[in-house]
Amino acid sequence: MAKENQSVVTEFIFQGLSSQPGTQALLFVVFLFFYVFTVVGNTVIITVIRASHQLRSPMYFFLANLSFLDICYVSTSIPQTLVNLLTQKKTISFSACAAQMYFSLAFGMTECILLAVMAYDRYLAICQPLHYTTVMNRKLCSHMALASWTSSLLSSMVINSLVLRLPFCGPDTLNHYFCEVPAVLALACADIALTEMVVFVFSILIAFIPFLLIVVSYGQILSTILQIRPTHRQSKAFFTCGSHLMVVTMFYGTAICMYMNPRSRTPQDGDKAVTVFYTIVTPLLHPLIYSLRNKDMKDALRRALASPKSLLI
Repeated sequence: MAKENQSVVTEFIFQGLSSQPGTQALLFVVFLFFYVFTVVGNTVIITVIRASHQLRSPMYFFLANLSFLDICYVSTSIPQTLVNLLTQKKTISFSACAAQMYFSLAFGMTECILLAVMAYDRYLAICQPLHYTTVMNRKLCSHMALASWTSSLLSSMVINSLVLRLPFCGPDTLNHYFCEVPAVLALACADIALTEMVVFVFSILIAFIPFLLIVVSYGQILSTILQIRPTHRQSKAFFTCGSHLMVVTMFYGTAICMYMNPRSRTPQDGDKAVTVFYTIVTPLLHPLIYSLRNKDMKDALRRALASPKSLLI
């Protein structure tokens, strides 16, 4: 009877990253720069790859997918965060929160799988060069990219359907800056053990196992590179794989800490700081890492700047 008298939550209030007006103003400027740079940088990468005939290899096909994914990923959280930093009442409707929660999780899962696919691509290119062009054909690349997106969208649907079936009768304050599954799950006024277990299982399948595959792939890559006599090829392989590994370490490290920790506690401020790394910082770094540390990409960008009309073809 007590539960029947409890009101149903129709909106959530974000606690945000800070309650200090000065800090909020600074965060607004920083996050706006991050968002604009991420969108513009990844858009340039996609455009250059599509316009350059020299960048038609599987590696750049997956990189274009990653860049598009990053644009989608940051667009699920940063615009809402920017609005909240400018307004006094930091609220979001229950339905809008559900949509944000679904897409942010789906895009995050897609990135986990796509990074593993990119590691496998580098493994074949460096460790099995004679079979690379045969194995990594256009059809397989398309199927792998499609599988990354489809499996993640479906997995997020399963998790979010379980979360949304839970009753939310208060409190309605999210200790976060956007709607993320762990933060929303902490506000449910029911037993969340089953949902926590499902989230943990999917974290193993979508995050931890791909991470292990990446570690194995790079172990093989490192072993192969060390057997190469010091040449330009060895240096290029180190730069390419080093760039990828930088992204992998930051993204997986922070995401696994967030989703594979016990959720039977109230989200802490440190959780929000961890989330910033894999939802905002990593997408920001992709254009820098894959353009400034990649000779082929830099050459293609120079040609595109020298002949802007080629980008419109």
